[in-house]
Amino acid sequence: MKSHSKAPSLFDRAIIRQAVWDSLRKLSPAAVAHNPVMFVVEVGSVLTTLTVVRDLIARPAGAAPLWFTAWISVWLWITVVFANFAEAVAEGRGKAQADSLRKMRTQTPARRLREGGGEDTVASTDLRAGDRVVVEAGQLIPGDGEVIEGVASVDESAITGESAPVIREAGGDRSSVTGGTKVLSDRIVIRIMSNPGETFLDRMIALVEGASRQKTPNEIALHILLVGLTLVFLFACVTLVPLALYAGIRLSPTVIVALLVCLIPTTIGGLVSAIGIAGMDRLIRKNVIAMSGRAIEAAGDVDVLLLDKTGTITMGNRMATAFLPIGDVSAEALADAAQLASLADETPEGRSIVVLAKQEFRLRGRELSELKAHFVPFSAHTRMSGCDLDGRELRKGAVEAIRRWVEAKGSSVPPDLERIAADIANQGGTPLAVAEGAKVLGVVRLTDVVKGGIRERFARFRAMGVRTVMITGDNPRTAAAIAKEAGVDDYLAEATPEAKMRLIKDEQAKGKLVAMTGDGTNDAPALAQADVGVAMNTGTQAAKEAGNMVDLDSNPTKLLEVIEVGKQLLMTRGALTTFSVANDVAKYFAILPALFAGVYPEIGPLNVMHLASPSSAILSAVIFNAIIIVLLIPLALRGVKYRPLGAAALFRRSMLIYGLGGIVAPFIGIKLVDMILAAFGRI
Repeated sequence: MKSHSKAPSLFDRAIIRQAVWDSLRKLSPAAVAHNPVMFVVEVGSVLTTLTVVRDLIARPAGAAPLWFTAWISVWLWITVVFANFAEAVAEGRGKAQADSLRKMRTQTPARRLREGGGEDTVASTDLRAGDRVVVEAGQLIPGDGEVIEGVASVDESAITGESAPVIREAGGDRSSVTGGTKVLSDRIVIRIMSNPGETFLDRMIALVEGASRQKTPNEIALHILLVGLTLVFLFACVTLVPLALYAGIRLSPTVIVALLVCLIPTTIGGLVSAIGIAGMDRLIRKNVIAMSGRAIEAAGDVDVLLLDKTGTITMGNRMATAFLPIGDVSAEALADAAQLASLADETPEGRSIVVLAKQEFRLRGRELSELKAHFVPFSAHTRMSGCDLDGRELRKGAVEAIRRWVEAKGSSVPPDLERIAADIANQGGTPLAVAEGAKVLGVVRLTDVVKGGIRERFARFRAMGVRTVMITGDNPRTAAAIAKEAGVDDYLAEATPEAKMRLIKDEQAKGKLVAMTGDGTNDAPALAQADVGVAMNTGTQAAKEAGNMVDLDSNPTKLLEVIEVGKQLLMTRGALTTFSVANDVAKYFAILPALFAGVYPEIGPLNVMHLASPSSAILSAVIFNAIIIVLLIPLALRGVKYRPLGAAALFRRSMLIYGLGGIVAPFIGIKLVDMILAAFGRI
């Protein structure tokens, strides 16, 4: 997969500089309020700061030491800033990608057609929806629209990163064009479909910046969990006050605030936004634009995957497999004529004809310079290629194109042509007719070739618990043969838009999440119905609007990567949540024994770390609490490495690595901080 821009590194200097500033800007209560855990931490920071100011002015008797309150206040603010920093770094990477997209948005001159005839040259920014523009070979398309007249070859590498040109024509599923792409051949008339600021590129920039990211059901559930844990530990900390008074220990408000911040799930609370934004960023770097975070998480839970046959399971560019002569023409003569007509055809189909003629009849490809022939290159308008050699006019192309060629020379096509072409089409193949002058020589059969390695890719889907279904317009016999060769789990033959919709609704009624790829207007209803609808950038505007993702590379098999990114996002959030909860429990048992061991000797054995003092226990925990967020930022942004394991295996692995790690890390980290504070005489 090619990318149209270089992805920014994890800690790019420009991103870090901007993230530092943004992390301070995000200290606004309105910005922090969306995260209840960090909002509690910020409220605690404000309270301890006010306590420091009070103690500087008139310190009351029995208050905690000023240095202790000041250090607690500083590290609480650092905790909030570090959490904001994690989110700002993730957002910064998305904005860097958006900046690279903006560089592609240039002022393009447009030849706008007047209603009464003629044309005006205007800037692309002056175009409005409904305007008609003409674009010829070598010119840039000035805006998003649909071809309403003509057919042309278009270079879309500026948008997709793919160098192979594509055909765009009026009246079909491939009429959609994107502003900034370049016409390579012929002439087309385009109706502009968007106003300035509403183009596909503008929407991509807005989406990349993640301004409209929505919360997913999983994220809402996590939000409820974080709020619940915060309330539980708030109640626990409040009840410690009378317990301490009963034991003769006076816990200051600073200690209570610090203890609360250490025990609530600040780790996942500080990283949850960064995880979601980083998931969108990972898709963007794979040239897939997700309309929301919900679409990515839905991809992670997909149960059924619907894929078009052509271009997804098969090569898309069909290969020559047989020469079928008509009348008294020999197969070798047909192969010779087809090879000559294809020598200047650089398409995969044309090259496959040359190879097949060589393999079956030992007709070696002739050197173009030696033939001294006039070659007719393939044109999107004529749909033919060929050559004129020694008085012979050889042409190869679509059956309808050859029919027009022969009839233009005053002849007619033989009945066998229609029969052979129909038989090939009924078997799921594509017929190409070959003619010499006014005589039809025969037909070249092109058939689908299943992509190499596609069976292994479907095996990976199966390992993830995803059922694959091939969607094709072929008859059931052809569909069954290709499905068996490709290794898909099921297929839908002779598919209509209604049949696709019905299949999706049936699966969803069973509680399944369905993903689908599509590029045509006839795919739009199904793309809108699917939980994850990935529209191809080469497809129609209707398909792009209906889907909740757009693949800029127009590679339908990329759904495998989309699903893996979704599962990686869910795994990352689950792993860090496991770590955070285990981390909080461990801190609870690391701090409380140090606070009460002096009063209750019975709990002395629980004070395994032997911290220097109760004040040291609290301060060390607060410092560790802030540092651990920074240490986990790379993991939140890169994501936990995805492995296609079952739910039980993933749970065991998460508990072993992140659950156990979350328990062990606080004991080690708090003790190290305590030793450092003691070494510097800060406690």
